[in-house]
Amino acid sequence: MATDCEAWLNANPVEVVDPSDSFPSGDEESIFTGNVKTEVNGNWITAPTGTIHEAKLKAKVKRRLRKNSSRDSGKGDSLSDNGEVVRSAVPPTSPKGKLLNRRSRMGKGRGLPKKGGAGGKGVWGTPGEVYDEDEVDFKDPNYDAEQENCVYETVVLPLDEETFEKTVTPIVQEYFEHGDANEVAELLAELNLGSMRGNVPMLAVSLALEAKASHRELTSRLLSELCGHVLTAADMEASFHKLLKELPDLVLDTPGAPQMLGQFIARAVADNILPNSFIDGYKGRVDCEYARAALDRAAVLLRMSQWTGLRIDNLWGSGGGQRPVNQLIKEVNLLLKEYLLSGDTLEAERCLRELEVPHFHHEFVYEALIMVLESKGDRALQMILQLLKSLCASTVITVDQLRRGFERVYLDMADISIDVPCAYSLLEQFVERSFNAGVIDKKLRDLCPCRGRKRFISEGDGGCLKLESY
Repeated sequence: MATDCEAWLNANPVEVVDPSDSFPSGDEESIFTGNVKTEVNGNWITAPTGTIHEAKLKAKVKRRLRKNSSRDSGKGDSLSDNGEVVRSAVPPTSPKGKLLNRRSRMGKGRGLPKKGGAGGKGVWGTPGEVYDEDEVDFKDPNYDAEQENCVYETVVLPLDEETFEKTVTPIVQEYFEHGDANEVAELLAELNLGSMRGNVPMLAVSLALEAKASHRELTSRLLSELCGHVLTAADMEASFHKLLKELPDLVLDTPGAPQMLGQFIARAVADNILPNSFIDGYKGRVDCEYARAALDRAAVLLRMSQWTGLRIDNLWGSGGGQRPVNQLIKEVNLLLKEYLLSGDTLEAERCLRELEVPHFHHEFVYEALIMVLESKGDRALQMILQLLKSLCASTVITVDQLRRGFERVYLDMADISIDVPCAYSLLEQFVERSFNAGVIDKKLRDLCPCRGRKRFISEGDGGCLKLESY
């Protein structure tokens, strides 16, 4: 082994390096004393100390060269004075180092952005730059001479039957809430109705037949507004012809459809939506009994308007919120008087619902209590109590409206007692019975006022009220 190492050193002569440059002074004696077992090029050998020292130096140089030429080593590594490798943070030839340095490589410029800010990804140009229109290249193989004078417009496809119902039905239902016919006309004008244009009045009337009287009045107004703007007179006439043909199907959902459709036809003729000859054209040619009933109803209403001055323009009446308060009070009093004569609780409930004034039911309770106080005898008291109990049980009159009606009577008792001297005693009797029947609660009963010390019942009368003395 020793002879091989000496042969290698003779073939590759190197300069002898002073051991003091590479090793500390204290380690020289330990290196050169005795035979040392060391490694040279991956082989462990035992050699004299002088030869071992030279082999170590050569191996150290070779490792240094091998390390510098390695593919994984950084290009910016350097050697320190004591022979150790020092790595730089960023190699001088690394692209990252170039990106971090934003100064011009040419050593020129003032540090402004390139191309005046018009360069880079996603940049359209300098601010304020206006581009000219691209000139048409007639030699372009994709050039088409017919596209030069083309005008592009948004095309709205015509609605089919299924899409028509899904689109127009919400518009009509929203109209029943806000009552703005102009908004409905604008929405319909934006649609391409096509052949379904004549179905608009038909759909509106079909929805109104299942709605309230105020909604039917709004539908008549809507048809009058749409005619001449969105729809034509021919569309209206064709739509009412279809309604007469489909009356047998409409009666299944709305039994009173023939009479209501007759009123719609009479109102349309009065509003000049339908011609006067519309009804006469069906004489002797009607086989359906429902269509005949509708046409007869329309003919009778038109005759009454001519002979008796019946106002067909207010045929359906106006909604509860649109009627004046005095008219509502008269209708409530008329309803209560008819109930006291007939005693039909269901009919009174139906009439109260048709008024469509749930916010005004406290007036109904107030007028009912006044009738009890102004009437003599126990019959009116029992009937009014039965009516209020039925209306509260069916939730037609809410607890809040019932309370407001009783409280209004409590506040007006001073004025009511002037016309009805025994009003306090009658009111106490009615309030007590109402509490026992479960119409009012204990808190509302305790709010009932009393006259005071004046006595209307003497001890010798057996507890009977003296009505004849007042």
